[in-house]
Amino acid sequence: MTEAMDLPGTTGPAVTPAADTGGRELTPAVAMLAVAVAIVSLLVGALMAAVSLTGHVFGAWKSPEALTPGLIGAAMLGVAPGLFVVGRARVWEEVRTLVLPLAIVLVGLLAVSLRNAGNLQLAEGGSVILVLFSLGWIVVLGVLAAGAVACVGWQYTKPALPFEVRGTPLPGWSKPLLAVLGSSWLGIGAGLLARPRFWAEFVPWTVNRSDAQALGVWALALGVGVLGALAEDDLQRLRPALLAVPGVALAAVVVLGVHASDVDWTSGPGLSLTAMIVGLLLTGATGTRLLSAGPARGISGNAGAVPR
Repeated sequence: MTEAMDLPGTTGPAVTPAADTGGRELTPAVAMLAVAVAIVSLLVGALMAAVSLTGHVFGAWKSPEALTPGLIGAAMLGVAPGLFVVGRARVWEEVRTLVLPLAIVLVGLLAVSLRNAGNLQLAEGGSVILVLFSLGWIVVLGVLAAGAVACVGWQYTKPALPFEVRGTPLPGWSKPLLAVLGSSWLGIGAGLLARPRFWAEFVPWTVNRSDAQALGVWALALGVGVLGALAEDDLQRLRPALLAVPGVALAAVVVLGVHASDVDWTSGPGLSLTAMIVGLLLTGATGTRLLSAGPARGISGNAGAVPR
């Protein structure tokens, strides 16, 4: 019996990169956005974190302590490795647990900066470097946030093909833990954003309104990412996120370690923060270990014939 084969010159339906995996074909715009944000995050995040480690405040707005700008810079640094591998994906479903939280961060930080415009270095005045950094922060965030909304919107105009197989499902024992971890980050993030004056008391160091809401944006994004991974239930599609989550946690540990004397570690919020950061580290390490132990099929592997 002779099987039909695709030969040069034959006619037939075009095969898209997502045809053999299912899902939405990843648009070049999303990959370009990820690389652009990764480069900006490396440069700006490294600057903010490095200055914070010296004990000085360096950020777009006035902060009472150097810790919060340092943590924001650390988060930017930590997420960059995951963003750099987004372009290796073939379908949207392999990167959405990282790109959707990224869009939340970009839009959220822009909204927080504009909502608290009176606290910006640009408005209050100060050194020329800080004023220019504040101006650049608003301009770059505005461009990247608009780009993120446009790229994600365009991505969802792509047709979605049904998945026939699943790569590596999450182990059952991990799901309750992920639900608790994701809900914790989501809850504190939503609280800091909606009622910063009240929820700032749950931050174990001194913050102002801008600090509290900016930390809330990052916490909210982490919660969405962790819960998104739980909903995805496929380690093969979590490779970029598995690089970003522990990266953020490790960078935050360095900044928190240097500023350890500024944190009330024995308080309830201090103990909760410790548990939540350890949870991020364990999530990344465990997910990477489970994925490496499974069938190696690349970033868009589809091992295991499980109906989707």
